[in-house]
Amino acid sequence: MEVGLIIFIIVALIIAVWIVVQVKHMRHKIFAILLIALVLFLYISSTFVFKDQDIDFKTISGVTTASRLYFSWLGSIFVNIKSITTSAIKMDWEGNSTSG
Repeated sequence: MEVGLIIFIIVALIIAVWIVVQVKHMRHKIFAILLIALVLFLYISSTFVFKDQDIDFKTISGVTTASRLYFSWLGSIFVNIKSITTSAIKMDWEGNSTSG
């Protein structure tokens, strides 16, 4: 009976260590996926923002202009999301009840 209890405790510890290791790997995988998504978002959004702009990235003034343009575009996205959310909250979401 003591041997069974010891084996149970050892198996439980092995499973606990395995779960901890898997959670650590999952956190690293999630971080890597979020980092890749951020890089893709920055690349795609910057190509969209700078598509028709004549900006010289070799000078400090050009980089300043580009960053100002990009962050103003990014800020306008948040303003638009806030506006859409506010409009959605103000809508009448109750169903129409007609008596027949």
